[in-house]
Amino acid sequence: MEKQTLVIIGGGFAGMNLAKHIDRKKYDVKLVDRNNYHSFPPLFYQIASSALDVPSISFPFRREFKKTKGGVTYHMGHVKNIDINAKTVATSYETIPYDKLVIAAGSTNNYFGMEGLEENVFGIKTSGEASHTRDEILDRLERGCLEPDAERRKQLLSFLVIGGGPAGVEIAGALGEMKRDVLPREYPELDPDDMTITLVEGADRLLSAFDPKLSQKAYVYLTQLLVDIRLNTVMKGYGNKMVLFADGHSEYWETLIWTAGVKGEPMPGLPEDVIGRGGRILVDEYNQVKGMDSVFAIGDIALMQTEQYPNGHPQVAQPAIQQARNLAVNLNRGSMTKPFVYKDKGTMATVGRNKAIAQIGKMTFAGRFAWWLWMAIHLISILGVRTKATVLLNWIWNYCTYSTSLRLLMRPVKFPLRKHWGD
Repeated sequence: MEKQTLVIIGGGFAGMNLAKHIDRKKYDVKLVDRNNYHSFPPLFYQIASSALDVPSISFPFRREFKKTKGGVTYHMGHVKNIDINAKTVATSYETIPYDKLVIAAGSTNNYFGMEGLEENVFGIKTSGEASHTRDEILDRLERGCLEPDAERRKQLLSFLVIGGGPAGVEIAGALGEMKRDVLPREYPELDPDDMTITLVEGADRLLSAFDPKLSQKAYVYLTQLLVDIRLNTVMKGYGNKMVLFADGHSEYWETLIWTAGVKGEPMPGLPEDVIGRGGRILVDEYNQVKGMDSVFAIGDIALMQTEQYPNGHPQVAQPAIQQARNLAVNLNRGSMTKPFVYKDKGTMATVGRNKAIAQIGKMTFAGRFAWWLWMAIHLISILGVRTKATVLLNWIWNYCTYSTSLRLLMRPVKFPLRKHWGD
């Protein structure tokens, strides 16, 4: 029987798991991604805080697809248009025909309509953003060491994190550890009290998806790391380093790190009536895009509304992995017979050294045990023996020495221009 062409847009947790579990005797798989590697987003905050570098948590698609012996091919490109009628995907460099299309493009930052934020705030949503944020943090520290004016030095060392979810808590905790442990050792010119880290959250507690007891634990851990926390505080705008809050007052912050929300990655060409809340694509219980018999969406970008999850499943790794494997079963069978049912395996977040929280069913953990559990699960989840070993060695070294060789400020060159990279 002639193979069908299955195009997968996105090589995150969802796309990679689908490519691995699809029957390659039935499908010729083409995976499209703007990057030529799979990354591990839960550890992007460690790139931003100089604990790890990008190659430590990234794995090249082509190396992984060697195991498929030609059954899966990688195509670099940014999706420019999806033509549902012609069944083609146009990227920056080519047009790819498909028999079945799976959109697993993930999510991107949601700035909730605030103008200018995309150009002026820093993020940790991708490896590129996390690397850029790391360079800016190191730049502020180095410039602070040279600044003779005390007031300006305090401005340079002011960091504001917007969003009290796992990403915001983790990057704020990492900055707090830098202030408490790194500055006295590696930046003797700086007074740690000159560095201010503030975490702003619009709700009445941090980590609203967790048990309230764990939210309070995270609050305590962050205050121990010298992080100032402001709850019930909403940001309304940012320009010229001035942050405008909902109550009308403004404050200066040199560096603003945005972790407050995500939305589905825009997919040009899809009809507006299949785009739901948060820019996510509406799908049925089989992850089939509503009204389309050969187009599917999985992972963060998919919005499957159920009685238990009326606003869609959490935009984290486990739903993406489980949806991909469930869809692979149905595609391999050639019929949509197995509906998706999410099995919640728990959630966790780390705040700092020996400080983490975990929730598995009705069980809750906090402190050192949760921290070791967090490390073990994340280490197992990273692709490749080399990357696992690199991350483990870095963690052991950092834990024993409070030091890392990764605080290198890498400034990109300006020329020659490479505009096509952003196409």
